Amino acid sequence: MRTRWLSPAAALTAALLVGCTAPASLGSDELACRAGDDGEPARGVVLMAQAVPSAAWVPCLDAVPLGWRLAGVEVRDGSGGFWLDSDRDGVRAIEARLTESCDTRDATEIPSDREGLRRLEWVTQVHPQYVGTRFYVFDGGCLAMVFRLDGDYRAEPLAVATESIDVVRRADVAAYVHEDSGGRLHLDGPAPEDGTP
Repeated sequence: MRTRWLSPAAALTAALLVGCTAPASLGSDELACRAGDDGEPARGVVLMAQAVPSAAWVPCLDAVPLGWRLAGVEVRDGSGGFWLDSDRDGVRAIEARLTESCDTRDATEIPSDREGLRRLEWVTQVHPQYVGTRFYVFDGGCLAMVFRLDGDYRAEPLAVATESIDVVRRADVAAYVHEDSGGRLHLDGPAPEDGTP
């Protein structure tokens, strides 16, 4: 599998041309759930959607609070992810990864904070570092958020994962690609014969 890195200047092109690679850094605005004046999903979200074509939901960023930064993005055929660094909780403190499925057999299901998504938690270590995974399972996909927290105040990074890392409907991303290209492009390849996005 090859890794594709997203460049802000070539985001849409890279997202719509399967097999292209463009190494560069990525700003948090390129993974925004609602970017620009139209409030459409950012182009980096398009690339995430293409990585896991079965996923009904796609991860994105609402806002990155002070002390946190988008440190990296990695998209491959079959998975897409990004990670956040924290000035208090360390490098790669939270990693979000979208895949077609997750192994949740050791996780405990808890009430979900997101409609239509099942939520499970799996804590593997609490001291000296907090390590755990939060899973959101849905039709055709799974979003795993891995926590590796060095700081003393663990409620803040867990809130960052709940409030800053969000999801958008794949159907909305597909409609955006179709509309933004004037109907020439489709999220998952050639146009359907019925003309839908």
